[in-house]
Amino acid sequence: MAQKQIPKKEQLIVILDSNAFFVPLQFKIDIFAELKGLLNRNFELVLLPPVRMELERLAETGSPKTAKNASYALKIAEKCKFVEVDVRTFASVDDAIVEKAREWNCMVFTNDRALKKRLRNINVPVIYVRQKSRLGIDGRL
Repeated sequence: MAQKQIPKKEQLIVILDSNAFFVPLQFKIDIFAELKGLLNRNFELVLLPPVRMELERLAETGSPKTAKNASYALKIAEKCKFVEVDVRTFASVDDAIVEKAREWNCMVFTNDRALKKRLRNINVPVIYVRQKSRLGIDGRL
């Protein structure tokens, strides 16, 4: 099931951070419908191995509520394209996301304040939850 090729350039690529998968539970937002309306073009959601590993770890070792939410997040993650990258080359999940977003010239969906700042510093557009009810974009592709 793992795919090694990077996503096609014709399609808009959106890398999802782990917290993006919790948005449907936390804010009751259908991220797929919201992204479709927000982006108004074909896009591909990408799941990186460090993000999936983080969700799996939360599902196994988190508190009962966190584990349940992480299990649900993993089900949502199945709708994304899994792109293999060498995990050992990155010090953290955020480093992997930043590097791949820069390399692929794509957007990132995250609510992590520190990650958003890092991405904006290198001119990577960021999708985030706005006013706890909808998605917004900071930056242009």
